Amino acid sequence: KNMHEVPKIEKIVVNCGIGEAAQNSKGLDGAIKDLTLITGQRPVKTRARVSIATFKLREGQPIGIAVTHRGNMMYSFLDRLINLGLPRTRDFQGVNPNSFDGHGNYSIGIREQSVFPEIRYDALGKPRGMDVCITTTAKTDKEAQKLLSLMGMPLREGGGQTTVRKKKLKKHHFDSKSKGRR
Repeated sequence: KNMHEVPKIEKIVVNCGIGEAAQNSKGLDGAIKDLTLITGQRPVKTRARVSIATFKLREGQPIGIAVTHRGNMMYSFLDRLINLGLPRTRDFQGVNPNSFDGHGNYSIGIREQSVFPEIRYDALGKPRGMDVCITTTAKTDKEAQKLLSLMGMPLREGGGQTTVRKKKLKKHHFDSKSKGRR
């Protein structure tokens, strides 16, 4: 009924987690340089919220980088992702149509940053992956799937709506002897 109810893309967040960033700052600098080339925007460092001793991680240490796109830069990046990045992926048969979150947002994991033409393969240091999260104003996954397919996103055939998994209860939850008593 209303033109403003039509789903649209709000933002695209490109996230790259760097595990060795805590010990090796050169790895973080290389990842920042690569993501700047790919996205056309300088990423921000994401820092650890809490300390985890088993990972030798301290609160406030940089553990990844992220870029948020809005407006024209967002559509430019989405166009390069759909037309250049995804088709260059090895054994690419379309993106998974079940990667919607239930609220109309879509996430893609890219295994290597070398699928983008901005990254020269001979200058590639360590291959790093990245997560691309596309946030839409769509209320349902079906609306968002239609929006992205009309924008040219190559969704794999045979995927339907995401099925909501229910938590499997253990046998003792239904024990007839206890009847609410402990």
